[in-house]
Amino acid sequence: MRLIVVAAGTRLPDWVNAGFQEYAGRFTRDYKLELKEIALGQRAASSSPAQAIAKEGEKMLAAIPQGAYVVAMQVGGRSLSSEQLAQFLQARARDGRDVVFCIGGPEGLAPEVDARAEFKWSLSALTLPHALARVVLAEALYRALMIIKGHPYHRA
Repeated sequence: MRLIVVAAGTRLPDWVNAGFQEYAGRFTRDYKLELKEIALGQRAASSSPAQAIAKEGEKMLAAIPQGAYVVAMQVGGRSLSSEQLAQFLQARARDGRDVVFCIGGPEGLAPEVDARAEFKWSLSALTLPHALARVVLAEALYRALMIIKGHPYHRA
């Protein structure tokens, strides 16, 4: 099963890429974690942030494989425990569909991406920088996988 993170932003600090890759590299054959970065929409004093968000939304929707289950990462989304996330992943694996997690840019996700999402998930009630959200998401998915596998990584 492919777990795909589609995230706005391409030039992030090295620690972000290293953190994401640290967890992505731990995934097993039956679950694979991938990252698809999309360029941020151009932000200029002469244009509104809505135009940048719309461009990001277009690119994000184009990066989603056909038939994938789409999750919008939103502060106002539903909160899941690690155990609930493991159950969620198991249910998606039974469906046989890739799961795509969409992380927006500085101003969030485009309304069109929200509309495409089948689930809205919140990593935290805190607003996380979009770069940090990638790393937290990768760790949360890895932890859920370890719960599924019965591995002692998760000690709650």
